[in-house]
Amino acid sequence: MQLKQLETGVLFKNAKPHVKSVHAYFPSVASLPDGSLLAMYMLGEAFEAVDLKLHLSRSFDQGLTWEYQGPINTSVTGRQTSTFGRLTITETGELIANLVRFDRTDFPDEGLCNPQTLGMVPSELLLIRSLDLGRNWSEPEAVSPPLEGPEFEMCSPITQLHDGRWIWPTSTWRDWVGFLPNGNRMLALVSTDQGHSWDEYLDIMHSEENNLIFWESKVVEYPDGRLLAVAWCYDEAMQTDLPNHYAISDDGGNSWSEPASTQIAGQTLTPCLLEDGSLLNIYRRMDQPGLWACLSRLDDAGTWINGDQQPLWGHNMLEGITSTGENMSDNFAALKFGAPHITRLPDGELFVTFWCYEQCVSVIRWFRFQVDPEQSVRTSQSAVNC
Repeated sequence: MQLKQLETGVLFKNAKPHVKSVHAYFPSVASLPDGSLLAMYMLGEAFEAVDLKLHLSRSFDQGLTWEYQGPINTSVTGRQTSTFGRLTITETGELIANLVRFDRTDFPDEGLCNPQTLGMVPSELLLIRSLDLGRNWSEPEAVSPPLEGPEFEMCSPITQLHDGRWIWPTSTWRDWVGFLPNGNRMLALVSTDQGHSWDEYLDIMHSEENNLIFWESKVVEYPDGRLLAVAWCYDEAMQTDLPNHYAISDDGGNSWSEPASTQIAGQTLTPCLLEDGSLLNIYRRMDQPGLWACLSRLDDAGTWINGDQQPLWGHNMLEGITSTGENMSDNFAALKFGAPHITRLPDGELFVTFWCYEQCVSVIRWFRFQVDPEQSVRTSQSAVNC
């Protein structure tokens, strides 16, 4: 399968960086029934700023140009909060966004994570909905997880399964002082009533020694019902990143294979299942700089096989866009790009968005692709170890 890059552009950029500090982060895009695209992203003064809030833009030409629509207000009177969210659309045309709202009231001059414990500021999980293609939104609905995180990571949009379940892939996270009662786990919250309650969860990845953290997880469903989970894997004991890991479930998520390496040295990997059963993966590569793409597939035994890796952005930058020091809180603060999201357009092309710093301003950049099905992912040893 051959990946062909068609076009690239900027979805949002602060038009007057010499006047005010406005940076954009964490985009997601939904393809709407009227043919337009809706993008959700966060704007604020800095990567972990207290004033980060949800904003929307809309495109009527399949992503070539974008019109700023405005903010979504999720603030709470008397509290300082910042909000992150991910957008998706249901089969009925309802837009849903799953959110995490961080309470910064007691930590106005701190980032999201405690450098001493890697613990997070207090947060709450929320859901908002729109029935008119994103022009108006419901008040945030509180989501009560069926286990104590006590905090939870925000990365993946809600995934709708063929059996009607909604799942919210996430990971447990310590509170500010380091409390982590259920260990480091990748899981997925489950709703059987279209997001009104979340009384179950899928226990997807963890390590017996509790030394591995599975961040920025995603879950995709194959037509035969198999579930594939992927995650950025960090060995906390060794203070180092491992290759992205994956796990497979053949029984709807009740049980999962042991986490295994994809052989992709990356972070924040985002997969998209293609029509022939292969995967387009977009990720922040760690053995070389930049955002990269790789076409992969699972063989009949469930072994992950990679094709060639292809650079998308930042591969010519020699330094300064990631950090691999011993303190992960500092590494988060040093990041200069990430959080890719993939949307399938009505014509079958793929629309990729991510945030990145260009000329000292964080923007939302997009790429549009075609995938040529005439060529298959290579299965040579060199491809497996790409």
